[in-house]
Amino acid sequence: MPWFKGWKVTRKDGNASGTTLLEALDCILPPTRPTDKPLRLPLQDVYKIGGIGTVPVGRVETGVLKPGMVVTFAPVNVTTEVKSVEMHHEALSEALPGDNVGFNVKNVSVKDVRRGNVAGDSKNDPPMEAAGFTAQVIILNHPGQISAGYAPVLDCHTAHIACKFAELKEKIDRRSGKKLEDGPKFLKSGDAAIVDMVPGKPMCVESFSDYPPLGKDDLSVFRTFTGAGKSACVESFSW
Repeated sequence: MPWFKGWKVTRKDGNASGTTLLEALDCILPPTRPTDKPLRLPLQDVYKIGGIGTVPVGRVETGVLKPGMVVTFAPVNVTTEVKSVEMHHEALSEALPGDNVGFNVKNVSVKDVRRGNVAGDSKNDPPMEAAGFTAQVIILNHPGQISAGYAPVLDCHTAHIACKFAELKEKIDRRSGKKLEDGPKFLKSGDAAIVDMVPGKPMCVESFSDYPPLGKDDLSVFRTFTGAGKSACVESFSW
């Protein structure tokens, strides 16, 4: 194919070029793991294992999890020490972002923590329960109008909780983010808006700018996907 001259890519970390798909794959730079941020680990499940004890399971989103760390689970405000960390039945000295791990904790019942809780380092910006949060949302699929008081089910990390639209603050352009209207009376499919939301049950939510995996939301009603959003500002309870 005389027309094919290969491929080239220009980037800050150095330019690259080649002619094959394998060469292109080899030139992909792996993403940087956010190990410098405080620990955030949403729980996917919690098991009780005979002879070991309570073992929460989840994926490290930010930070590092190590045996001996003291962690706090939000929103239940349970603090305990990590006895061991395992991945694929192998003990780890540390777990990094992206690792799916199980970790044994001291003196915590399987009933004390559950799916949707978030583990964090007790000594470094521990996670907290959100009293409410401001979110930027896009309504993608809803048959009617949405007004204040509407309460879709929100899926944020592993949490699955109904959250109320307490206030529709402003309608915005879905592409540029520019304000279009203050205090809209309702929203409909295709609209983007800034809204204040209040969880119906205790929940841990983080600002998207600080912890992106814990600030992305999917909205649904009767298991039908309604919209998507991200949290911009979170008001936490003080313990």
